[in-house]
Amino acid sequence: MCLLALGLLTGCGSGAVSIDGPSLSGRAEARCRALVDALPSAVDDQEARAVSPDDALGAAWGDPAIVLTCGVGRPKGYVAEASCTVVNGVGWFIPDEQMQADGAEDLTMTTLFRDVDVEVRLPKEYFPPAAALADLSTAVKKHTTASESCL
Repeated sequence: MCLLALGLLTGCGSGAVSIDGPSLSGRAEARCRALVDALPSAVDDQEARAVSPDDALGAAWGDPAIVLTCGVGRPKGYVAEASCTVVNGVGWFIPDEQMQADGAEDLTMTTLFRDVDVEVRLPKEYFPPAAALADLSTAVKKHTTASESCL
């Protein structure tokens, strides 16, 4: 009986998703905590998953996991002339080479010009990214502040 209960608790072998976010303090940490608390229970029709550590400044949904990490730095490969995608008033940088792959690889999408930037790793199974970004942008916009527009 205990083994059956343990099997039900672990689902289909999907354990907690490890989130290796930056160490933050003060206002940045408070903003990220508020953002994480306000995130939707589902993203792109994928249900929320447990994360590790429990107090991570991030969240995950689905299997394979869509992973959000709050408090990240400027994205790798970003240059001032780079294009961005605006969803519900939030500017996201997606490296051109990832978008040009047309769903053949995972995406790493990072907010631009916010007081606390957010990164979302989206597995290729969820391409195109529009639904996930729409689901997340409302909470990002409410709990972080834009310093300028990416347009």
